[in-house]
Amino acid sequence: MTQQRPLGPIVENWTPPPAPTGVPLQGAFAYLEPLNAEAHAALLFRAFAGHDSVWDYLPYGPFSSAAQYHRWAREHAGQNDPFFYAIRNEASGTWEGVASFLRVDPAAGSIEIGHINLSPALQQTPAATQALYLMMDWAFDAGYRRVEWKCNALNLPSRRAGQRLGFSYEGVFRQATITKGRNRDTAWFAVIDAEWPALKEAFAAWLAPSNFDASGRQIESLSDLTRLVRVASDPALTS
Repeated sequence: MTQQRPLGPIVENWTPPPAPTGVPLQGAFAYLEPLNAEAHAALLFRAFAGHDSVWDYLPYGPFSSAAQYHRWAREHAGQNDPFFYAIRNEASGTWEGVASFLRVDPAAGSIEIGHINLSPALQQTPAATQALYLMMDWAFDAGYRRVEWKCNALNLPSRRAGQRLGFSYEGVFRQATITKGRNRDTAWFAVIDAEWPALKEAFAAWLAPSNFDASGRQIESLSDLTRLVRVASDPALTS
């Protein structure tokens, strides 16, 4: 008698979600709209200028001139995958970063948030957190089952950011690719749809005006709010 081998659960009533449509994403701290070279490139270049280290772990950049960056933005704006958003910090009213949806796989219900480049003015602000939350929220509302976060394994700030946002650690792919002539091991993180309701509550609590004092400092950290939802922590971030 043949013993039945274990199989995954049936995914009931599955309908592949749509690819990113470019709908603007609005929050109290951040606003995102599809990247457009004419509208955004000059301001983004100004925000990145003098901070070449923001390009260290990206497969392109730094750019030596506004014209060079404008050319890059023109080539990448409007692509389906990666699909780039420009990020406006509502506190300053200035375009200060970009992020994209990529590795979009509607049939599997999987999508990644990556190519994230936040200028120093945007880093570690409520706008930066909300921008990435808005992208996660769009993906799960659209019907995706899995949102991924990946980064160079040497990029500890990105690993820390992913975990803070509630992404669970899934391991390191060794010698995953070659970037700018250097080996890249890639650290993998993900959030799945079953985890999103609790994480969404954590983001709502952290982004609430009552969570910031008169100087704009957080009262409760997002990491503390997402810790109970994450199913695995990154060992590189534990001391």
